[in-house]
Amino acid sequence: MICLHCGYCCLTSLVVIVVDPKKGIQKDNLRGINCLEEKCPHLQGSKPGEYLCAVHHEKWYKKTPCFSHGQLEKGNTNCRMGEFILKRMKIRKP
Repeated sequence: MICLHCGYCCLTSLVVIVVDPKKGIQKDNLRGINCLEEKCPHLQGSKPGEYLCAVHHEKWYKKTPCFSHGQLEKGNTNCRMGEFILKRMKIRKP
């Protein structure tokens, strides 16, 4: 899945985050957050289409639930939710 950086997953999900990226994945360095109530501290950017993950480049990132997030289609297809959100934003602009 190709992430379109719409922010939907990072702003609406219940996720387990690595608190201190320098320590990596350790039992005492993980915390669950409800992104509807608290912004993920690793989320950078301020609007759909421009959001980025500050820990996406870390060696341990592939072992996180965020990395394994995907959709039914296999391979390199655009995220359906991202396409929907970004298309809807363009339609609503004056």
